[in-house]
Amino acid sequence: MREWAKNAVLATRALRLGAEVAAPSVAILMYHAVQPDPVKYIDSLGGIIHSESTFRHQMEMLARDYHPISLGELTSKGRVGDRLSRRSVVVTFDDGYSDNYDVAMPILNELGIPATFYATVDCIENKKLPWPSRLRWTFRKTTQAVWTDSHGETWNLADSTTREKAYLAACDDCCRFSGKMQDDFVRRCERELATSIPSFLGSLMMSIDQLKGLLQHGHIVGSHTMTHPNMAHIEKDEAQTELAESKRRLESQLNVSIRHFSYPCPALSPHWSAQTVEQCRALGYDSAVTTTSGVTRLGDDPLRLKRIHPTKTVAGLRWNLECAFAGRKI
Repeated sequence: MREWAKNAVLATRALRLGAEVAAPSVAILMYHAVQPDPVKYIDSLGGIIHSESTFRHQMEMLARDYHPISLGELTSKGRVGDRLSRRSVVVTFDDGYSDNYDVAMPILNELGIPATFYATVDCIENKKLPWPSRLRWTFRKTTQAVWTDSHGETWNLADSTTREKAYLAACDDCCRFSGKMQDDFVRRCERELATSIPSFLGSLMMSIDQLKGLLQHGHIVGSHTMTHPNMAHIEKDEAQTELAESKRRLESQLNVSIRHFSYPCPALSPHWSAQTVEQCRALGYDSAVTTTSGVTRLGDDPLRLKRIHPTKTVAGLRWNLECAFAGRKI
């Protein structure tokens, strides 16, 4: 009934008319992974995967009914563009999965859609999945019946619902760490739960050569930090390292200027702060995207841009875009 009602509203074109009178805006979409068979990696990547078929149909819709632009067109010289074309959409990808290159890029290239790909540098350099995937696998695959967290609370892992809550509690702790402390936390959980993610799943991350390939095809590569912490919950010097070192490493290996940044949102809220915005500005980033829901409008700070979740269906994405452009809450 709910989907029927949405389709009925879309058919009236009321949202389209609302968008015509609303201030011009740009929708930045946030993707992660695109796989032919998402179920294959559900215990590592979880729900961040789009099926190849759905992604293709969504991109075909964007190319047909909207105005795809690059992030560089939206944010040049550290400001939101002076003029925003109506119904413009920017496509972005977080983390740096190899399917971005192997599966998503051919579809984007075929349809002439530019995209920005944010790389988690330590994960790409060392061929390991970001820590939320490592923890997810450990909690889902362990045969241990109970687990006691760092706060002394004991979790019954025999119950699937409680097991998932235990995983989320571990994420709330781990997101506060970066670098070695973060890795130590994950390894401690792996020891306590007597299981760890297979090393071959590290092949799910892109290589430096694949990042170079994205650039050669006209796409943008940006930073997604070194180790994927929650930037608002780590110390100032740690945040500086995550921002600066990831930028430096990418620039050194890709021989391009890295002008764009994406805030990880692995757990807890907020995931950015006034301090991190100013750190981005001082380091010379032209833009920084968040996972806060909404569109970009003229005058918005390019270092705290909102994004839109694309949903797992074509109809759902269309609904979210039309609502966003009309100024309605998604």
